[in-house]
Amino acid sequence: MSVPEPLQYIENKTYDEISVGDSASLTRTLRPQDIELFAVMSGDVNPAHVDAAYAETDMFHGVIAHGMWGGALISAVLGTELPGPGTIFLNQSLRFEAPVGLGDTVVVRVEVTEKQAKGRLTLACTCLNQNGKMVIEGEARVIAPRDKVRRPRVVLPEVHLHTQGAQYARLIAATAALPPLPTAVVHPCDALSLSGALEAARQGMILPVLVGPRARIEAAASAAGLDLGGIEVIDAPHSHAAAAASVALVRAGRVGALMKGALHTDELMDAVVDTALGLRTERRMSHIYVLDVPTYPKPLLVTDAAINIAPDLGAKRDIVQNAIDLAHSLGIAVPKVAILSAVEMVNPRMASTLDAAALCKMADRGQITGGVIDGPLAFDNAISPAAAAAKGIVSGVAGQADILVAPDLEAANMMAKQLIYLAGADAAGIVLGARVPVILTSRADSAMSRLASCALAQLFASAGRSA
Repeated sequence: MSVPEPLQYIENKTYDEISVGDSASLTRTLRPQDIELFAVMSGDVNPAHVDAAYAETDMFHGVIAHGMWGGALISAVLGTELPGPGTIFLNQSLRFEAPVGLGDTVVVRVEVTEKQAKGRLTLACTCLNQNGKMVIEGEARVIAPRDKVRRPRVVLPEVHLHTQGAQYARLIAATAALPPLPTAVVHPCDALSLSGALEAARQGMILPVLVGPRARIEAAASAAGLDLGGIEVIDAPHSHAAAAASVALVRAGRVGALMKGALHTDELMDAVVDTALGLRTERRMSHIYVLDVPTYPKPLLVTDAAINIAPDLGAKRDIVQNAIDLAHSLGIAVPKVAILSAVEMVNPRMASTLDAAALCKMADRGQITGGVIDGPLAFDNAISPAAAAAKGIVSGVAGQADILVAPDLEAANMMAKQLIYLAGADAAGIVLGARVPVILTSRADSAMSRLASCALAQLFASAGRSA
């Protein structure tokens, strides 16, 4: 669609072109994003503007715009319309007559009231709301441009507002009423794994049992200034022994979860899957990332990115069911599951599309329960309503997936890491399918991600107890 010519360019009015009585205006409706953007830009986090609970108790009984939001709109009219580009501000006086609340529509108008020597102008400035009530009134003094300016209008970038860790904060808040989950922290011999476990304990998520070389654990705590008072430490000579001892604690019923410390994932999982003494169940174990993606409106589960390298159809059935079960424990009543491939049509030469079709039929036959499943779906069709509509896909999952099931570990791992490092996602991770949840963290995880991983285990274990 072509853009009308006047909208493609920004043009001023010179001093000589301006007459007393000339005016210009713009209309803007106040949205929550406007308040958030202004707060980010200015640093003004007065709770009257950004804290809805507080704002309900103040004199205006609701969130209102920063006063200078309206002042900025006046500046926009002066700088882009009248006089426009080349204008020099000299003075601005404003009187704030009434608040601007969310949803209010403001008409901002400037009118030339006086022309003086040396290119100077005085302009009356008003902001009226949708009811015609004056909310801001004032006067501006400027130097109008002498030379004509006509420039292509700059296209502003899209802005996506995202509160870091907002999805995880909700997960963590959901654990507040739950009892702490006894958890074996395996080989926590560095500050990162120790601090994550101790913070989760401080917030009442886990009751940690530290399993590993006692001297190394205590030395790491001392170096990081961490207090181990009241925390049980079980001495184990090395990481392999710590993993085996932690699994034994589960089998003895002393702990209800495992948490990876400063050891390789393979070392921990070797003990978990040990045929004789491990924690196997009839269900295949699988890893699930729960991602907080800035550009996605809800938590996004990606599986399997760490355990099953090239899962067959039977393993994929368990991978899907594990993810659905976790979604239920997070409060997602009927999770939408997208079985991913490179295309959205079944192609006999592409095994992942055949598996996707088979998994959908398994769900129809009750072999997978608790969610809505569709596939094959390409990544864009799974998470973008626009992409799904463009392809004409009619689906209860396309464009709104809660769970993305990748064809294999390589695809899942690359997808998750791309979301983390290119889209700024936070990642919490957990392994399900064993007798207890296994909390997998990495050195790159933030403190919030580590807490969120503990919250996943606590919520899942609690859901299992109440089922």
